[in-house]
Amino acid sequence: MQRPNLKVNVAGKPHAWMGVNFWSRTGGPLMWRNFDAGVVGQELDQMREHGMTLTRSFFYWPDFHPTPDTLDEGLVAKFRTFLDLHHERGMTSIPTFIVGHMSGQNWDPAWREGRDLFSDVWFVARQAWYVRELTARLHDHPAIAGWLLTNEVPIYGDWKSRGNGALDPDVIISWAQILLDAVRAGGGTQPVSIGEGAWGVEITGRDNGFRVRDIAKLVDFLGPHVYRMETDQSRQFLGAAYACEQLARHGKPVIMEEFGLTSDYTSDANGAHYYRQLLHHTLLAGATGWMAWNNTDYDNLATQAPYTHRPFELHFGLIDKNQQPKPQALEMRDFAALLEAIDVTHCTRPDSGIAMVVTSYLDNQYPFTDDSDAPVASLNLLQAYTSARHADLPVAMLREADGLTWEPGTVRDLKDGVARGSTQYGRAIFPQDGTVALEPGQANPADAGPGLPDDASLYMIPSTKALTSPTWFQLEDLARAGKTIYASYFVGIHQNQRGPWWPNMHELFGVRKLTRYGLVDLIETDVVEFTFEQAFGGIAAGEVLRFRAGGNENSRSYLPVELDGAQVVARDADGRPALLRHQLGKGQSILCTYPIEHMAAVSGAVNPSDIATLYAALAVESGDQPDVRVESLDVIVGELHHEDGRRFVWLINMADASTVATPIVAGGGGLVPLGGGAPVSEVTLPPFGVEVLQRA
Repeated sequence: MQRPNLKVNVAGKPHAWMGVNFWSRTGGPLMWRNFDAGVVGQELDQMREHGMTLTRSFFYWPDFHPTPDTLDEGLVAKFRTFLDLHHERGMTSIPTFIVGHMSGQNWDPAWREGRDLFSDVWFVARQAWYVRELTARLHDHPAIAGWLLTNEVPIYGDWKSRGNGALDPDVIISWAQILLDAVRAGGGTQPVSIGEGAWGVEITGRDNGFRVRDIAKLVDFLGPHVYRMETDQSRQFLGAAYACEQLARHGKPVIMEEFGLTSDYTSDANGAHYYRQLLHHTLLAGATGWMAWNNTDYDNLATQAPYTHRPFELHFGLIDKNQQPKPQALEMRDFAALLEAIDVTHCTRPDSGIAMVVTSYLDNQYPFTDDSDAPVASLNLLQAYTSARHADLPVAMLREADGLTWEPGTVRDLKDGVARGSTQYGRAIFPQDGTVALEPGQANPADAGPGLPDDASLYMIPSTKALTSPTWFQLEDLARAGKTIYASYFVGIHQNQRGPWWPNMHELFGVRKLTRYGLVDLIETDVVEFTFEQAFGGIAAGEVLRFRAGGNENSRSYLPVELDGAQVVARDADGRPALLRHQLGKGQSILCTYPIEHMAAVSGAVNPSDIATLYAALAVESGDQPDVRVESLDVIVGELHHEDGRRFVWLINMADASTVATPIVAGGGGLVPLGGGAPVSEVTLPPFGVEVLQRA
């Protein structure tokens, strides 16, 4: 199974953008009123010295567009000077038009007068004019690397809701199309995207109107903005990588358009650890560009909005108030040097036989589902992804919705809970009258459409309440064809149709459920123990895995079953089946009767956990172990392959302590330092440290 690693192309050449979001310390968002070419030149020099050759820059909308029909030509001239300063240093920039929103403050043009940003025809036309005219004046400058329409526009569109449930996706995509067309009408040929932050339903489970599946059809790259607050260190380090993995399946390059931290929230050392971990993990997750937030601190702007009421925004910079680099800047420098050393634009991610199925309830707005279903699905998937990476598994996020085809006006386009037309799953049509119509020759839902690709060995469905019926039946077919299917029980966190939406549980997993209608079987212990009755993927008979219990009165529940063809692999402390194996045709299904991923997802400081041990065993059982791995769960392994045959291996220490890693290489091959040298059999990694080696 391919794991996308697409590159941004500028003038026909692949690029790995390495840069920073830029406001000068002379004014932050108001820098154009106080533009100082000398200061800006110095600031760019510091970025260049630390490996950053790109800025994301911003037109402050109220200043650049003072009346509906005019641009401030003086500011446009200053911006061209700004671009000249880039070109003199061999740097480039990505201008952002609608700003709009910035650092916890929204700013309108004085003439907006309350008009709707997205649906007022006159106001959208003025935005398009503004975008077209700025592009026309600047598109031929050699320092232009790309364009962004906005900055975090869901917050600008409706700041109280952040757009969630407030913005109409049909209106949003039409607005975006108009402004993207304006860039092209102005002569812009460079890559273009929206700048909305990639916070849509596919990633977060909350529908803010900016649906990635629609946006990806229009833009040249996707740009997540990631500033996680977490309760677990590993999920914090891997959260941005998880977003990249989810976005990479949409067929466009993924750029870490914004990430970073304020020094007000962390020590310098831990700030450096965060940058280092995020950079390397997102690279391994398919990112092809990085723009940190932001270039400098703004202590001298403490009396200027937004810094007056958002004081933590003063200290996101890579350069401090004394113009000295913070440790985060050194991490950017070192990472940029590594990208050059491995010639990253000619590297790709190796294929994987391990797929994690992403429920289409994260993509599609199905009727009469609870608002909490999609967000909790995303949380559970993040935890499962984190555990898979602790097990060194090069997991591919496989979106169920990619195998479902949709016609205009289907259930995916709900308006107030009412579908406009029929619902199409693959080629199976489910009209509104409730009947089922299949094309001639189709005998059952398993035949209804392209479904999941069949080129993985292991399909993981972690703590998933619902997949569509055709997918469940296809998973059964995949098992019979020789695949390993793993799923863990989960009923959701609410009482609305509380239960597993698994239509073929008995046939797929070889069990009969002993559940009671309307009730759940609560987990009463604080720790759930699995004692293995038989050897399983390297876990010995008699070995015990332990999982911290968690969840609410609904989700903290297990699945009582009796056997109907399955074998018990492990039992809980009360002797109940906890992990079961069902041989199906040439393959097998593995059922976990506890929502182990969900329990961890709602727990703090839980990783690495025995979930990773179980996942490593699942890989063994499927016959698809990673080529390079380590025994320690504290160290994560990843690979990139160069087109010339070189294979690079990452060892990433997730622990706040020095850790010794002993790589295990399939086929007996060894590892050597980058560029060659004596074989390396053991590596001592400092706390949260990273080592990159090369296959011998």
